[in-house]
Amino acid sequence: MSTSTFTHLAHGISSHSALLPSSGPRIVEILLADELTLVREGLTALCNALEGFRVVSQVGSAEKALAEIQRLEPAIALLDLALSDLAVTEVIRRVREAGIRTRCAVLSVRKDRKTVLEVLRTGACGYVLKSSTAEQMADALSQFTQGGIYVSPQIEVMSLFGESGSRIEGDPLEALSSREFQVFSLLVEGVRAKEIAARLSLSPKTVDTYRSSLMRKLDIYDVAGLVKFAIQRDLADLRV
Repeated sequence: MSTSTFTHLAHGISSHSALLPSSGPRIVEILLADELTLVREGLTALCNALEGFRVVSQVGSAEKALAEIQRLEPAIALLDLALSDLAVTEVIRRVREAGIRTRCAVLSVRKDRKTVLEVLRTGACGYVLKSSTAEQMADALSQFTQGGIYVSPQIEVMSLFGESGSRIEGDPLEALSSREFQVFSLLVEGVRAKEIAARLSLSPKTVDTYRSSLMRKLDIYDVAGLVKFAIQRDLADLRV
């Protein structure tokens, strides 16, 4: 999101506060995690402008996010999918296994079906696109505090499961397991196997096994081919 976008959101946020249910003096604490400082500050301003919400911590890495969630146990954690030191899905898994009450939602520019599904299956309470409006962010936070699940309206929820509510037949991505898809996503971003292992808390040997398996399922046998496939499917986050 650009700085001008945040300025627009900040100007428009007051008119959307009425969308949220009154919760008296109760303040909903939020943690924000994004590697870009301006993005964090813009989101912080947006969230703090909403009545009943306060950002209590903003961090630039997944490891710091996990540490802060463990320390503060905020009601909501908004985590950028592109955090590079540890997979966000791994953060969510650890939070759930630790029994921490924090509800984790993902922020992303990606809106492909497979990515959204895998994030929600991990246990995320929502998937919010960074192109969302102030009104949509207010709606998302309201849903999270009420125990609901929120997916940005730009993403057609029914299409996530296909027209019949089941997997889309003939899509090779559907053959990939959750771990294989995680490895695939990191490979096309140029992440080396050793670093993939660290981000996903796996051994390098296990990552190699997943890489071989996903290449066989996609019938693509080099990273360049995987990158080309990802670009064709609009799956790659190629920002520098």
